[in-house]
Amino acid sequence: MLPIRYIDPVYRPPSEADSLILPLTDGCSWNRCSFCEMYTAPQKKFRARDEAATLETIRACGERLGGTVRRVFLADGDAMMLPTRRLLNALNAIREHLPAVRRVSSYCLPRNLRKKSVAELAELAAAGLKLVYVGAESGDDVVLEKVSKGETFATTCDALQKLGAAGITRSVMILNGLGGRALWRQHAENSARLLNATQPEYLATLVVSFPKGEDRLRAGFPGWEPLSQHELFVEMECFLAGLELQRTVFRSDHASNWLVLKGTLGADQARMLEQVRAAIARPEDARLRPAWARGL
Repeated sequence: MLPIRYIDPVYRPPSEADSLILPLTDGCSWNRCSFCEMYTAPQKKFRARDEAATLETIRACGERLGGTVRRVFLADGDAMMLPTRRLLNALNAIREHLPAVRRVSSYCLPRNLRKKSVAELAELAAAGLKLVYVGAESGDDVVLEKVSKGETFATTCDALQKLGAAGITRSVMILNGLGGRALWRQHAENSARLLNATQPEYLATLVVSFPKGEDRLRAGFPGWEPLSQHELFVEMECFLAGLELQRTVFRSDHASNWLVLKGTLGADQARMLEQVRAAIARPEDARLRPAWARGL
């Protein structure tokens, strides 16, 4: 057993499957996004964990795990909201007690960085924070407002540019279908515009889904209608065609996606657009993920 107190459910990005999940906070400090169900359970109410207890947990992990840990993911959904001093203390403790760690990563809300300077972020990078996952969701201000994201094109752009200037790798997520039938085009076009302005190192798209129902979203977005499989592909074509990225690794291989796309933008952009257009024209011939395999 790990010497770590977890509060279920615990979430982490797919690429952190082999990482040590180290909670610095519980829940999400914003937790108002109407499309997100991750931290709505009562036991996931937001709180910053006690700093002394966290540092002791890191020490105990070092004692128990020795030099076997290569990656650490700072949980829950909002570790980056902590003051820079606290983040540095945690990163320095990881470096001391888990010396084999080569990458520390975290989720990051754009709002987490409003009071953090590029110099502070560069300090965090030097202390070991190498990668952050930013759920931009959309680059369109109308969509962001309707889903209660609490961000705008400008605030997300500013956060991503700060991270890039500090030397922290950025993995950005966009939600395919978030604008529904009414706003799909501006969602696609402005999301591409956001990414062109920031040139993140990694980009992923997920299909928006609601395992617990759509009522929470519809409360602030009346008339929202989900896109059909065909419409999702049309939106993806519009999004991909609008991207002007130079060296961004792109993935749409999350379980929610019908069509798996992998490549580097822009080197593989034409090939991936061909794949999307083939799925639009003849979905029966495309290698789509079967409905039963879409782990939602």
